[in-house]
Amino acid sequence: MATLSIAEILDLPALVPLWPTAGQALGLSESTTYQLAAEDRLPSELKVIRLGRRRVVRTVDLHRFLGLIPGNSEAAAGATATASSEPTNQTP
Repeated sequence: MATLSIAEILDLPALVPLWPTAGQALGLSESTTYQLAAEDRLPSELKVIRLGRRRVVRTVDLHRFLGLIPGNSEAAAGATATASSEPTNQTP
């Protein structure tokens, strides 16, 4: 089983197939990927979307789960800290 490199993962389209793309990025076999999806036991960050018979995952969710981009709460905390530390331009 081949796993995907970080460069390959970062170059993915907006939606990727549950298998092979998401499963390989997680280091899972095909049967394990589908079994975990069927049992709703994949990480909660990875919402499996059904498109007819196909199952896909949002690439941004895969990136966040793998730690390739920060999650929403971290980004919001950083934005709040930056905004609160900026001086205000108030005239007396």
